[in-house]
Amino acid sequence: MSILKVKDLKLDLSGKPILDGLTMDFSENRIHAVVGPNGAGKSTLAQTIMGLSGYREISGDILFEGESIRELDTDERARRGITLAWQEPARFEGLRIRDFIGASIRGKKGRVDLIADSLRKVGMEPSIYLDRAVDKTLSGGERKKIELASILAMKPKVAILDEPDSGIDIDSLEHIFEAVKLLKKEGATVLLITHSMAVLGHAEHAFLICCGKLQDKGDVKSIGNYFGKRCLPCDHKNEPDVNGGGL
Repeated sequence: MSILKVKDLKLDLSGKPILDGLTMDFSENRIHAVVGPNGAGKSTLAQTIMGLSGYREISGDILFEGESIRELDTDERARRGITLAWQEPARFEGLRIRDFIGASIRGKKGRVDLIADSLRKVGMEPSIYLDRAVDKTLSGGERKKIELASILAMKPKVAILDEPDSGIDIDSLEHIFEAVKLLKKEGATVLLITHSMAVLGHAEHAFLICCGKLQDKGDVKSIGNYFGKRCLPCDHKNEPDVNGGGL
């Protein structure tokens, strides 16, 4: 059963087609990877699904739980259960980590315990981090894990993680992958936006896109073999299939 669909999705930016007729169907409670070379349209897809400013002038449609969300603003999409973790996590100078995570779970029972538990799930000791500020004193890996902790606390239906391995060390990456498993265990559908073979290996299903078009979809092994052998060495950064006929 699918929870999220994009249908013939098109988006032009500065007169250039970035998403060019994408149709994709994301099954519920699975870990999906959206892979492709740099500039393929992966992050644009994530921001369009989230309905961010500058990414709303689309044609086609986005369906969530069978209903169009094309006209909904970002906040309403978030309230319905869609969330996006940025490739470069935001800084909120001076805001305490407990308040940053708590902002996404207002009104839930056991709020304090939920905040602390979400930090532990990403390998961060609450007594050390709860009262620290989300600022430049944190490493990129720490900020990434804090953002993921906020998503775990939020308990979304769909979690979109844009380049989750960007700028972090090996130890932090293992915590990220464990958190991805936890999101699935708790019922979420996860979209991993990536050009990393390591990240792709943690998915259960994959889509390959290039030049804003869907090239293929299927099991991780077959998509990974094609992407690793033909896309990454490709001289044309946005054209893995020179014949234009898919895989």
